[in-house]
Amino acid sequence: MTEQLETLPTSLRRTLTWDQGSEMRDWKSVSAATGIDIYFCDPHAPWQRGTNENTNGILRQYFPKGSDLSVHSKADLEWVSRQLNERPRKRLEFRTPIEEMERLLLR
Repeated sequence: MTEQLETLPTSLRRTLTWDQGSEMRDWKSVSAATGIDIYFCDPHAPWQRGTNENTNGILRQYFPKGSDLSVHSKADLEWVSRQLNERPRKRLEFRTPIEEMERLLLR
Protein backbone atom coordinates (compact mmCIF):
# COMPACT_ATOMS: atom_id res chain seq x y z
CA MET A 1 0.00 0.00 0.00
CA THR A 2 2.85 2.38 0.75
CA GLU A 3 4.10 2.11 -2.83
CA GLN A 4 0.65 2.94 -4.19
CA LEU A 5 0.24 5.94 -1.90
CA GLU A 6 3.62 7.32 -2.92
CA THR A 7 2.47 7.49 -6.55
CA LEU A 8 0.07 10.28 -5.58
CA PRO A 9 1.21 13.90 -5.47
CA THR A 10 1.87 15.07 -1.91
CA SER A 11 -1.08 17.46 -2.10
CA LEU A 12 -3.45 14.50 -2.58
CA ARG A 13 -2.17 12.39 0.31
CA ARG A 14 -2.82 14.37 3.45
CA THR A 15 -4.65 11.98 5.77
CA LEU A 16 -6.12 8.49 5.99
CA THR A 17 -8.95 7.42 8.28
CA TRP A 18 -9.06 3.74 9.07
CA ASP A 19 -11.29 1.48 11.09
CA GLN A 20 -10.08 -0.55 14.05
CA GLY A 21 -9.36 -3.72 12.03
CA SER A 22 -6.31 -5.84 12.80
CA GLU A 23 -5.14 -5.40 9.19
CA MET A 24 -4.30 -1.81 10.13
CA ARG A 25 -1.71 -2.84 12.76
CA ASP A 26 1.18 -1.61 10.58
CA TRP A 27 -0.16 1.95 10.46
CA LYS A 28 2.94 3.53 12.06
CA SER A 29 5.26 2.30 9.31
CA VAL A 30 2.80 3.43 6.60
CA SER A 31 2.60 6.87 8.20
CA ALA A 32 6.38 7.12 8.61
CA ALA A 33 7.09 6.00 5.04
CA THR A 34 4.55 8.29 3.39
CA GLY A 35 4.32 11.27 5.75
CA ILE A 36 0.55 10.80 5.89
CA ASP A 37 -1.29 11.38 9.16
CA ILE A 38 -3.45 8.37 9.97
CA TYR A 39 -6.58 8.56 12.10
CA PHE A 40 -8.88 5.84 13.39
CA CYS A 41 -12.64 6.06 13.63
CA ASP A 42 -14.32 5.01 16.84
CA PRO A 43 -15.28 1.34 17.18
CA HIS A 44 -18.68 0.52 15.68
CA ALA A 45 -18.95 4.00 14.09
CA PRO A 46 -19.01 3.38 10.31
CA TRP A 47 -20.65 6.79 9.70
CA GLN A 48 -17.28 8.34 10.50
CA ARG A 49 -16.06 6.90 7.19
CA GLY A 50 -19.22 7.35 5.13
CA THR A 51 -17.66 7.42 1.67
CA ASN A 52 -15.73 4.24 2.43
CA GLU A 53 -18.87 2.49 3.67
CA ASN A 54 -20.73 3.56 0.53
CA THR A 55 -17.92 2.16 -1.63
CA ASN A 56 -18.05 -1.10 0.32
CA GLY A 57 -21.75 -1.30 -0.52
CA ILE A 58 -21.00 -0.81 -4.21
CA LEU A 59 -18.30 -3.50 -4.04
CA ARG A 60 -20.88 -5.93 -2.62
CA GLN A 61 -22.69 -5.69 -5.96
CA TYR A 62 -19.71 -7.54 -7.43
CA PHE A 63 -18.40 -9.50 -4.44
CA PRO A 64 -20.77 -10.58 -1.66
CA LYS A 65 -19.50 -10.01 1.88
CA GLY A 66 -17.01 -12.71 2.82
CA SER A 67 -15.99 -13.41 -0.80
CA ASP A 68 -12.57 -14.92 -1.34
CA LEU A 69 -10.94 -12.45 -3.72
CA SER A 70 -8.04 -14.83 -4.34
CA VAL A 71 -10.29 -16.95 -6.59
CA HIS A 72 -10.62 -14.03 -9.03
CA SER A 73 -8.04 -13.22 -11.68
CA LYS A 74 -6.14 -9.96 -11.65
CA ALA A 75 -8.00 -9.03 -14.84
CA ASP A 76 -11.36 -9.61 -13.10
CA LEU A 77 -10.35 -7.42 -10.16
CA GLU A 78 -9.07 -4.69 -12.49
CA TRP A 79 -12.37 -4.80 -14.40
CA VAL A 80 -14.33 -4.22 -11.19
CA SER A 81 -11.93 -1.44 -10.21
CA ARG A 82 -12.54 0.22 -13.56
CA GLN A 83 -16.31 -0.11 -13.14
CA LEU A 84 -16.13 1.61 -9.76
CA ASN A 85 -13.82 4.36 -11.00
CA GLU A 86 -16.11 5.10 -13.97
CA ARG A 87 -19.26 5.29 -11.84
CA PRO A 88 -20.56 8.82 -11.09
CA ARG A 89 -20.80 9.62 -7.38
CA LYS A 90 -23.12 12.02 -5.64
CA ARG A 91 -20.26 12.89 -3.24
CA LEU A 92 -18.24 14.09 -6.25
CA GLU A 93 -21.10 16.18 -7.67
CA PHE A 94 -21.85 13.28 -10.03
CA ARG A 95 -18.34 13.21 -11.48
CA THR A 96 -16.61 9.85 -11.65
CA PRO A 97 -13.60 9.16 -9.41
CA ILE A 98 -11.45 9.21 -12.56
CA GLU A 99 -12.79 12.64 -13.53
CA GLU A 100 -12.26 13.95 -10.00
CA MET A 101 -8.67 12.69 -9.89
CA GLU A 102 -7.94 14.34 -13.24
CA ARG A 103 -9.50 17.58 -11.97
CA LEU A 104 -7.38 17.52 -8.81
CA LEU A 105 -4.19 16.71 -10.70
CA LEU A 106 -4.71 19.69 -13.02
CA ARG A 107 -5.06 22.20 -10.17
